[in-house]
Amino acid sequence: MKTHLALLPMFIRLYLLSRSEAVVEPIHTSLSEKSLKPEEHLMDLGYVTAELLVSSQTNYGIELIGPVRSDPSWQAKYHPKFASSKFQIDWDKQVAICPRGHQSQTWSRKTDKSGQPVIHVRFSQSTCGSCASRTRCTRAKKEPRGLTIRTQDEHIALQKRREIQNTPEFLKTYNKRAGIEGSISQGVRRSALRQSRYIGKRQNSLTTHLNRCWSEFISSL
Repeated sequence: MKTHLALLPMFIRLYLLSRSEAVVEPIHTSLSEKSLKPEEHLMDLGYVTAELLVSSQTNYGIELIGPVRSDPSWQAKYHPKFASSKFQIDWDKQVAICPRGHQSQTWSRKTDKSGQPVIHVRFSQSTCGSCASRTRCTRAKKEPRGLTIRTQDEHIALQKRREIQNTPEFLKTYNKRAGIEGSISQGVRRSALRQSRYIGKRQNSLTTHLNRCWSEFISSL
């Protein structure tokens, strides 16, 4: 068990509250510099993204253990046979194949709102317009079905994690996270881990190190 605590200014903490995943890479960098890099890093839902599943393994050799968000689309909820995960992707030919066996018409590389690279796939209007499964696949009145997927490595990592994250083997490993959450909860209640007792980084340094020692002690019990 390795514990990493960071003393951050309030404006950075407020930013991280809106983007939990932003703390992951700095933690991995810090642990690597101290030769404390773990093989596995247990995280809860808010921290695990497709990008981090790939970059943590590629850049640091760390496997993230935690669930990713489920597919939020209406197709996945009401017509799972037509969810994006049911579309086959031929990465070499840059073509998506729908559950009915039709191939996509366009393949465009773009960036999403957070600046991450994505691929936008679109099927032909003639194919989708006459498809008997159209109402289960798209709600558009005239436009054909479109997909926005991650780059190859991220897409594969995301789909694989969604497939295994509810299996007994995965849950057995991930359940260790409950003990970590319990330790953090005790630290927050008893030692005010999320509050600074003094003004200034130097004055708070000792408290930060003592809290880290306390967390490691509790986690080892």
